Amino acid sequence: MPKVKVPRKNVSLDMTAMCDVAFLLLTFFILTTSFKPEEPVVVDTPTSVSETKLPDKNILLISIDKGGRIFFSVDEPDTRKAALQSMSAKYGVKFTDDESNEFANLPSIGLPIQNLKEYLSLSTFDRTKYVQPGIPVDSLNNQLSDWVLYSRSVNNRLTIAIKGDQESNYEISSKVISCLQDQNINKFHFVTGLEANPNKKKKN
Repeated sequence: MPKVKVPRKNVSLDMTAMCDVAFLLLTFFILTTSFKPEEPVVVDTPTSVSETKLPDKNILLISIDKGGRIFFSVDEPDTRKAALQSMSAKYGVKFTDDESNEFANLPSIGLPIQNLKEYLSLSTFDRTKYVQPGIPVDSLNNQLSDWVLYSRSVNNRLTIAIKGDQESNYEISSKVISCLQDQNINKFHFVTGLEANPNKKKKN
């Protein structure tokens, strides 16, 4: 007895709804993603096996490049503006509202406050060519200590982290640590690259 052949039918799927969802998700991620600000200096950090992560906000970061220059940044714009006002009052350098707003949007600074007005007057392109000498941390002119002090007086929830280049001079790092300890700050983080932990057993 011959087999009955079942006629095959082409199945068509309407992809319109799926494409709409894909574009909605893409738009959502583009609008909500905050991009990492460009740093004015490249810091090649040493590696460690520590897996402790910094919090997502309220971070005060002190960076040290291989030449020993010190850079300072706080991720909260309001904290940066308030710290700038206190620095302005102490060092007698006046800033306009536009300059304060411009400063609040900077990723970090690495120059004495006396040169900050000149830096803020530059265009974004010219700032990329400006060589910042680093924030003073000398005993007679310790502006880094003031930046830390005034930032913490505004926001006491700040987590302090030090990001030092592996080729930087230890003496500079020691000055930064002493600067923090002089303010009774004995808890801070070192930013490092992650390497494999040799004590962890490999999973088969």
